[in-house]
Amino acid sequence: MALPVAFVTGASTGIGFEAARKLASQGFTVYAGARRVDRMEPLKALGVHVLPLDVTDEESMRAAVGRVLEEQGRIDVLVNNAGYGSFGALEDVELAEGRRQFEVNVFGLARMTQLVLPAMRKAGRGRIINISSIGGKFYEPLGAWYHATKFAVEGMSDALRLELKPHGISVCIIEPASTVSEWGGIAAQGLLATSGTGPYASQAREMAGALDSTNRPATSTAPEVIADAVLHAAGSARPRTRYPVGRGAWAILTLRRILPDRLFDAVVRLVLKRVATR
Repeated sequence: MALPVAFVTGASTGIGFEAARKLASQGFTVYAGARRVDRMEPLKALGVHVLPLDVTDEESMRAAVGRVLEEQGRIDVLVNNAGYGSFGALEDVELAEGRRQFEVNVFGLARMTQLVLPAMRKAGRGRIINISSIGGKFYEPLGAWYHATKFAVEGMSDALRLELKPHGISVCIIEPASTVSEWGGIAAQGLLATSGTGPYASQAREMAGALDSTNRPATSTAPEVIADAVLHAAGSARPRTRYPVGRGAWAILTLRRILPDRLFDAVVRLVLKRVATR
């Protein structure tokens, strides 16, 4: 029997890189796509096929999916991991940047899904794994655009799960908590550049400190742990619809579910202050 074929987007670092590595180690034929192809060189030694992919570029996405289908004849698992975090006060963020945040985190995910679905439907099976965030269930100050995209991924994935079930295709959502990666540092830099001066400067400094803290193992989860959830979602005969995973994920989501909004607001402010000053 042919090995199952998985395609991972945003695989140059962090969760995507580790997901590609773990899937390959467990017998999947893995294709890993990202803009920074050079960062995926270590994956080649593990037998992973690396290819350029920009989820804001139609031709790039078509070429990548076309190559996998040409070489393997099918795609069994799509891991939609490509994304980034755009932070800044809504008043300060240019609408062009807000649109770009949606273009990468939502429309890129949607278009990649569109491109793989015909082959999955023809096969009568397949699995879409969307990397969301616990940030798709709660919120932080100066993160309006980022959280809006993750809320969108949650809703889109739920609707997709129902419409694809008759075709034998499962949809799973991975909801990571803070993960050790370069993501937080890049988001913090963008936040300070956008709102580091002016009326939101104080909040921006605090939030930037919290974002920077995601690089610390003491306050965040290793990407390998998140990748384990991806592996379970890809290989399980009956995967969960959602995988909240990482340090504090269950606690935060439980508090969001049971607390009134203003009380949860106070919890968010308190947590951010403590994390930012560690």
